[in-house]
Amino acid sequence: MVVPSSVSVAMEKGSLRVRTIGPATSLSAEHTEDHDHGGRDHREDDAAWKMKMEGEEEPLSPCGRLYHTLCLNVSVVVIFGFATKIDVNVLKERMEKTWIRHPRFSSKLLLDVKKGQKERWVRTKVNSDDHFIVLDLDQDMENPDQFIEDYASDLSSTPVDLSKPLWEFHVLNVKTSNAESVGIFKIHHSLGDGMSLVSLTLAASRKSSKPEELPSIPTSMKPVSKSGNRSLYMYLVAIWLMLQLIWNTLLGITHLLATALFLRDTNTLIDSKEVTVHSKKRIVHRVISLDDIKLVKNETNTTINDVVVGLTGAALSRYLHATSHERSISAETDCPKKEVRLRANVAVNVREADGIQDLADMMDKGSKCKWGNVTGCIVIPLHVAVEKDPLEYIRKAKLVIDKKKLSFDAKVTYYLIRFGQSLLGLKLSARLMYGVASNTTVMFSNVVGPAEEIDFCGHRVAYITPTARTAQGHAPGVVIHFMSYMNKMSVAVCANQDMLPEPHKLLDDVEGSLRDMKKVVLERKLNRKGLD
Repeated sequence: MVVPSSVSVAMEKGSLRVRTIGPATSLSAEHTEDHDHGGRDHREDDAAWKMKMEGEEEPLSPCGRLYHTLCLNVSVVVIFGFATKIDVNVLKERMEKTWIRHPRFSSKLLLDVKKGQKERWVRTKVNSDDHFIVLDLDQDMENPDQFIEDYASDLSSTPVDLSKPLWEFHVLNVKTSNAESVGIFKIHHSLGDGMSLVSLTLAASRKSSKPEELPSIPTSMKPVSKSGNRSLYMYLVAIWLMLQLIWNTLLGITHLLATALFLRDTNTLIDSKEVTVHSKKRIVHRVISLDDIKLVKNETNTTINDVVVGLTGAALSRYLHATSHERSISAETDCPKKEVRLRANVAVNVREADGIQDLADMMDKGSKCKWGNVTGCIVIPLHVAVEKDPLEYIRKAKLVIDKKKLSFDAKVTYYLIRFGQSLLGLKLSARLMYGVASNTTVMFSNVVGPAEEIDFCGHRVAYITPTARTAQGHAPGVVIHFMSYMNKMSVAVCANQDMLPEPHKLLDDVEGSLRDMKKVVLERKLNRKGLD
């Protein structure tokens, strides 16, 4: 196989050797029995499965087509921290029985099609040796955390090989500050949206406490009215909410189209017009306390999403304020004493994903299941200003998010993407979406992960960090991803090095802002107890 350039860079540092794994050796009886969650030996029907599936075709979705255009060619890099060393043979064996059985992960993409034909997925025989990259690392390297960041950053800058199914798994058996070993998935975004990829990961996992059970994702329960009465007041409220929904949707779509065409964020240190989108990007991540976030959430009567959006605005405010002083730059343009226009574009899932059990059944039995990129896009303003009360960032975030909840922005943009390609063509549709990315400063996402500890393909997970969706033509200066897991929240930042030469400082500001918010909350609780 061809060694990716990320590996070549690491080799220059003299810290690793590269090898690909060969055919999996036979597992011990203990490993084989532990894998067989369904109570039968999968090896008996492997040949029949491959014969049944090979050659099946399915068209590439409209969103998937966008992700293969020059300006929006996007990959996802997901970092798994494991609590144990990775047993490559066990990992490979189990992924062959789960992950590789999924149609998207066992299909090649045909982009070079004849006139009148559509780009399509074609099922193929997967040679797992082409997808697993195992690094033989120096266990006594000086700074393993830095090495992981360098490797992930360099890996994200290389294109995905279109001659095989569009994914790779890199095994790095080296101890870091948060894990005993690290695995890095590189997946092309056309394979699926964030919700689909998280659900698939959990379908290939099991609860650590109950190895026979699939993990679950926490969901919020919507209150259901038990009253059958429908007074005139209730009807008036319903009409008012409907009018608000229509108005908020019209404003949101108008704002989105203006952003795609001309409405640009204020020029700040992290969104310089002089920096090219092809500049090298760097990926860094950190694990913070989800319990602290929940403490702030409960005190402010908001949601976790409200808190992390407010936390993002607070961290960017601190970063811009401190950095502008360090560089002696005019406060009028870069030090946010006055509020600036700094926005985030957010991809939003617009359909109810099938359950984790449905995906597990699809991989196990070949049943049908919904899959793909079914996402819309919204643009949200981030409150970037100097505030004495750190909770003000959360209040501002809640006002914005509540309006977005009462709108159809995401669904409308999904259908614009879906049908716009027929009316405007693929290239123009891609340019409009690229306009949204290039005229906003931040790409943001917050993914809900499992609340309990899980084992992924036989390996206990310490943390999961879905890092930035990166590509040559990807424009935002900063991409920020949050993902919860147990009592932890992973924060990943993908930053253009020309704009954010020290992205760790932004992570420091995330931690510092959360610490300030927690301090205010605890002080208020103590004051209430004093009054009682």
